[in-house]
Amino acid sequence: MIKMRKTRLFAAAAAATALVLAGCSSSGGTDSEATDGANTDADGVITVTVGASPSPHARMLRFIDEELAADAGIKLDIVEYTDYILPNEALKNGDLDANFYQTVPYLEGQEAELGVDFTGGAPVHIEPLGVYSEKITDIADLPDGATIGIISDTQNQGRALQLLASGGLVKLPEGEDPTIFNVEKLGDFEFVEVEGAQLVRALPDVDIAVINGNYAQEGGLSVADDALLVEEAEGNPAANILAWRAEDDANEGVQKLEELLHSPEVKQFIEETWTDGSVLPAF
Repeated sequence: MIKMRKTRLFAAAAAATALVLAGCSSSGGTDSEATDGANTDADGVITVTVGASPSPHARMLRFIDEELAADAGIKLDIVEYTDYILPNEALKNGDLDANFYQTVPYLEGQEAELGVDFTGGAPVHIEPLGVYSEKITDIADLPDGATIGIISDTQNQGRALQLLASGGLVKLPEGEDPTIFNVEKLGDFEFVEVEGAQLVRALPDVDIAVINGNYAQEGGLSVADDALLVEEAEGNPAANILAWRAEDDANEGVQKLEELLHSPEVKQFIEETWTDGSVLPAF
């Protein structure tokens, strides 16, 4: 089971003190590697290699790298991914020090599937799921024989089905995780499973699609303007987190990044950048 780290949230006034340069340990690998300075330059700055979805994750990381990282004694090497599989494989293999693109339920499933111990940080933000369509303007107008595009991975699929249940389209099973095979359909429609990054592209071919927030943003869709149904943010367990290998819990560079992701400056950046509610701070 993933260990969840309770982030130490620091006030803006104390940020300079909390984030002073604190040594020359490496940002990646095992504890022995973390003391050999492999990822630390001559000035003691630690490079943290972090994988991320292009939006909003990489955009937040670029803000940190440009505005906050230097004072914390780190710099970020940001590697962008457009799928949900490769970032955890790269993290497992040591190609990344951390990744930032996923929710705790998804990470737990990946931990079991990949046979690796991950640590998940504290919630950073939530990207509400939305139901989108190019054919109807009201969920009540879904025609008989409709097709519903839905993400293919099981963790995100369950979350999408919960949103459809809130819209009266399905009834969720009791005592088990929802999938397209065990929900009760409350209408005449068929599900079409689509890889997450392709859902926006598939939108013209289905009647409606449940699309993850980051993919909707990348595809030019707006929660406020385009979604027919939107996931509730309050009390939502599907907040996005920074993740790293459990063996790197003491990794100084990763922990500095984890703190910066929960800084007042990042919270303000989220609120001022995504004014349509497509990204909401979760701290």
